[in-house]
Amino acid sequence: MAKEITQEQINELDDLFAKAKKAAKIIAEYDQERVDRLCQAVAWSVANKKTFLKLVDMGIKESRLGDPISRQGKRFKIRGVLRDALRAKSVGIIEEMPEKGIMKIAKPVGIIGSLIPTTNPDLTPAGQAIYGIKARDVIIFSPHPRSKETTFETVRIMREALEKEGAPADILQCVTNPSVAMTQELMSRSDLVIATGGRPMVKAAYSSGTPAYGSGAGNATMIFDETTNVDEAAHNTMLSKTSDYGSGCSADGNLVIHECVYDSMIEQLQNEGGYLANEKEREMLRKVMWDNEFHRLADTVAIAPQKLAKAAGFTIPTDKKFIMVIGDGIGSKHYFCREKLTTLLAVFKYEGEFENALNAMRGIYEIGGKGHSCGIYSFNDDHILRLGLAAPVSRIMVRQPQSKANAGAFNNGMPMTSSMGCGTWGGNIVSENIALRHYMNTTWVSRPISEDRPSDEELFGKFYDPKMEM
Repeated sequence: MAKEITQEQINELDDLFAKAKKAAKIIAEYDQERVDRLCQAVAWSVANKKTFLKLVDMGIKESRLGDPISRQGKRFKIRGVLRDALRAKSVGIIEEMPEKGIMKIAKPVGIIGSLIPTTNPDLTPAGQAIYGIKARDVIIFSPHPRSKETTFETVRIMREALEKEGAPADILQCVTNPSVAMTQELMSRSDLVIATGGRPMVKAAYSSGTPAYGSGAGNATMIFDETTNVDEAAHNTMLSKTSDYGSGCSADGNLVIHECVYDSMIEQLQNEGGYLANEKEREMLRKVMWDNEFHRLADTVAIAPQKLAKAAGFTIPTDKKFIMVIGDGIGSKHYFCREKLTTLLAVFKYEGEFENALNAMRGIYEIGGKGHSCGIYSFNDDHILRLGLAAPVSRIMVRQPQSKANAGAFNNGMPMTSSMGCGTWGGNIVSENIALRHYMNTTWVSRPISEDRPSDEELFGKFYDPKMEM
C-alpha cells in the first residue's frame, strides 16, 4: 500500500504549482516566433552531443539499465521532435477551412504533469519540453526514483536555457522527492497528465481524475514472408532488438518467419550477432525471467545478453548482441510469446499461406501487446494490406527496425515522440503517437455557409418512402 503524502511533499507541490501558474500566464502571451526560439534553445541545450552523452552516462550509472552506446543515438530523436514542432503552427489561427466556414485557434492546455520512465530520463523530458513550450504549456516532471538525478539534471539544463532567453525557468519544473503518493497528487492537480512508462503508471494516470495520455504495453511482433530481403531484415532486427539493450516496449519480441526463408533468416540473424539458445538454455531463461515473475522479471530488463545468460546459468560469447529462442508455442502457457524488454527474442516458423502468419500474430497479441506495434518484412502489397487490416495495433512498420522507426524516424512519416498511444486495445484514449496536437486545446470558430442539406432521396436511398412522410 502506498504511503500517504507528507506535509513536506504537499508544501513542495504547493510551491511548484504556484510558480507554474505564474509562468503559464507569461508564456500564454508569447507569439509564434518567441515560442519557436525557446523550443530551439531548450532542444539544443540537451541534444548537443557533449551534454547528451554526459546525461546518458549519468542515467545508465544511476539506473543500472541500458546500453551506453546505442542510447547515445536518442539525441537525434530530439532533433526530430524539434523538426515536427517547428513545422507546425501553435499560436493563434492554426487552420482554416473556408468551404466549411471553420477556423481553428490553438490554446494552451495549462499545467502538464509528466511521468518520466526510468529508461528515458533525458530524452522524454526534452521531447515533452519542446512540444509543451511550443503549445505554450508549463510542465512539472515527476521522475522515476531509480533515475531521478538524471531527470533533475536534464530539467536543470533546460531551465537554464530558458533563463538565458529571458523566459521564466518555471515553465519547466521537477518534483524533487518523487513517491507514488506525491505523483498521484501531482496528477490530480494538473490540467493534463502524460504518462510514459509501464501499465501501473498509466493506470494510475487514468485513475487520477485528470485528462491523461498514456502508453500501452508492447510486444512487437514482426512477420517475414516469402519476399523478405533476408540481409536487410536480419540487420534491422538486430538494430531494433539491441537498441538500449531492448529496454523499449517497441523492441522486437517475436519473429514469425515463413518456412522458405526460415533457415536463411536464422543463419543471418546469427551473423548479425544473435545467439541461438538450445532447449536446455531456453528453459533456464524461462526460469530466470518468469519463475516468481514479479520478483525476477524486473532484474532481466535492459541488460546485455551476456548478463542475461549469466543470470540464467550459462555463458555466451562476448561478441553476441542478443539471444534467440525457438518459440515453444503461442498461448497463455507459453511465456516466450510475451513482452521481453531485454536482449531476447522468440522465433516462430509458419508454413504455407500468409493467413497462417496472421493467425500466429493474432495469437501472440491475445497474450499481450495489443494496441502497440507490429511490423512486416515484405514486398507483397497484398500481405502488407492484410496485416494492416488484421493487426490490433496502432502502428505497423514495413521493412524498418521497429524500435527505431515507430516513434518517428527521419526516413518515415511517423510523428516524432517518446510517448505512444495504443488505443482502446492498450487501455489508452488515442491510437497514435503523442505529439504536438495532443499538447494543445483547440477552439473551433464556425461561420455560416450555404446550406448543405441533401434530399431525403439521396440520404435514405431505396429505403426512402415519401408516403411515410405524409
